[in-house]
Amino acid sequence: MMVKILLVVSMLLQLVATVWAVGLVRKTKFNSVWILFSVALLIMTASRVLQFVHFVPRGGSSPWFVTMVWIDIAISLCMSFVLFNARRLVEYVDRLIFQRTLTSKRILSATLRTEEKERIRFSKELHDGLGPLLSSAKMSLSALGEMSAQNGEIVEGTRHVIDEAIRSLREISNNLSPHVLNEFGLGRGVGNFVDRLAGLHDMKIEYRTNLSGERFDTDVEVILYRVICELVNNSLKHSGARGAKIELDYDGGNIMLDYSDDGCGFSPVAVEGVGMGLSNIASRIGTLNGELDIVSRRGEGMRARARISLSRNG
Repeated sequence: MMVKILLVVSMLLQLVATVWAVGLVRKTKFNSVWILFSVALLIMTASRVLQFVHFVPRGGSSPWFVTMVWIDIAISLCMSFVLFNARRLVEYVDRLIFQRTLTSKRILSATLRTEEKERIRFSKELHDGLGPLLSSAKMSLSALGEMSAQNGEIVEGTRHVIDEAIRSLREISNNLSPHVLNEFGLGRGVGNFVDRLAGLHDMKIEYRTNLSGERFDTDVEVILYRVICELVNNSLKHSGARGAKIELDYDGGNIMLDYSDDGCGFSPVAVEGVGMGLSNIASRIGTLNGELDIVSRRGEGMRARARISLSRNG
């Protein structure tokens, strides 16, 4: 009777160990190791079943047989203990990786927030400090031109230079901190960015969105705006594209970005880490817990799709 109980205990321990080994197959990348463990444990369990069915009724109570059963139970206990601790180790490593990823996202998010604050501060200083000075200089120059008609050509040329400086100052200020984005939201901000590019570059950009006056978290709006700017700049600088499309959709729970161009395309593996901004785009989307998929082939343009779940950033 004791031998039967010991065999049943041994089988149960091996079945539990087998379940843990199968679970480790799904949790780790060392699948072959845990598959072999699982197969070995199943074979050992089958051996215990054979002992229970055939050998116990045929003199299975002999000292030698009982000793072998005890050895089998010890082996089962050891393997169960090893697999139990292996599972705990895997879970611990998973927690460490998760914490490291979370910390990296928090650091990157804080860096992006600090960068955006500095952009806003610098933009205000340019707009509120240097802008009025240039406007005052223009007014003084106009008064000087009225007093000295003979120097009118020089004055007019200088006024033109100041006008260009004021325009460039506004452009720089808007690039640093887009006022339309801050005041009216993502849909209008991207639309204003596309309109400003229309007169500066030959590449035609088609922009479509179902956003009207919706407002989102500041991080979501700023990061998606910067991602779109980075994608467009990459197309302008590297692809030689004649056209690009931007689709920005909101379904109440998610924001989807679909960007494509008809440029020369690239091999994502070949440009990895070269500085085309792809890693920067992926990092920014990652801070929002979003999903990013970039597809491109040489001579076939590129397409980037991003999906941001607002429930993860609420």
